[in-house]
Amino acid sequence: MAKAKTFLTAVERRAEELDTIAAVLPMERRDELAELLSDQDVETLKHLVERGMGDNTLRALTSDLAYLEAWGLAATGKALPWPAPEALLLKFVAHHLWDPEKRTADPDHGMPTEVADNLRRQGFLKASGPHAPDTVRRRLASWSTLTKWRGLDGAFASPALKSAIRLAVRAVPRQRRRKSAKAVTGDVLAKLLATCATDSLRDLRDRAILMVAFGSGGRRRSEIAGLRVEQLSVEAPIDVPGGSPLLSLAIHLGRTKTSDGEQDEVVYLTGRPVEALNAWLAAAKIEKGSVFRAIGRWGTVSRRALDPQSINAILKQRAEMAGLEREDFSAHGLRSGYLTEAANRGIPLPEAMEQSRHRSVQQASSYYNNATRRSGRAARLL
Repeated sequence: MAKAKTFLTAVERRAEELDTIAAVLPMERRDELAELLSDQDVETLKHLVERGMGDNTLRALTSDLAYLEAWGLAATGKALPWPAPEALLLKFVAHHLWDPEKRTADPDHGMPTEVADNLRRQGFLKASGPHAPDTVRRRLASWSTLTKWRGLDGAFASPALKSAIRLAVRAVPRQRRRKSAKAVTGDVLAKLLATCATDSLRDLRDRAILMVAFGSGGRRRSEIAGLRVEQLSVEAPIDVPGGSPLLSLAIHLGRTKTSDGEQDEVVYLTGRPVEALNAWLAAAKIEKGSVFRAIGRWGTVSRRALDPQSINAILKQRAEMAGLEREDFSAHGLRSGYLTEAANRGIPLPEAMEQSRHRSVQQASSYYNNATRRSGRAARLL
């Protein structure tokens, strides 16, 4: 009885510790995390927060750590050891990268049924097949990162582990799935904006979200959800021959997925997106703090920022209202759509990347290739 009381006290203590870093953790699962994670896990996460690790990176690390701890307990009956031995890393690969056809003939191939059922009951496992190779690599990378932050060495670079992953991926080739089935190009964006035609708070907000996200280079949903008034600075209007000057605004991104926040990453808004943003801020009477916020049932504007998933939900809802298939679109479609539209309009790749802030030319150019190959001469030889 005393032992149970001590355990509960330890869980409660970890929950309180997690509260101190609530801003960068999925706190709807705080109690679950408190039971799964060890005291040292929580201390490691707090240390990473203090060192200034990006919010999204820390959320991903926490999610991966919770999964690893749950899997380790289900697969071995013991808490995850630090550092993990090579045999455990190989077991992780074997449980997550397997051949469905071989599983049909050999039930022992892949993740054992009891382990899968355990993880599924806890909400950690949803798919019935093998994991995507990228997911497995990311979780192994998180495992390696957390091991290093504990001051330990792991076997993550071992030839046996690399070989196991390579052979598993080769044995079961998978088609890479896009984050958004379809890109939100200019024509699609016009249909979404047409559903935001009134001066209601919700229409003004959603119109500003769509235009700012697209116009600023296809910003990630986390960047749009976390945008604050303090990141905005008014620029001098841009003269247009024969027309009225265009409003201009700079967005200071700070830390992003591909930057460390030490340099001032800036993107610009010009014209209609600035007008849409100003209209929302004025109607919602927002002068500081979060730019995009929830709207209550009676039209009250919350003081708290929208969460990134809400940006995704808003885009899907607008797609449905526009008569499009909501399953075809996600918030990432704004990012891929921006580069696809830039390619369609003949904007040079380096210029588009300056606005999108892509670091990888290979990644950015893939949108250009997809946009031009279909209509190019090489595809029209017959």
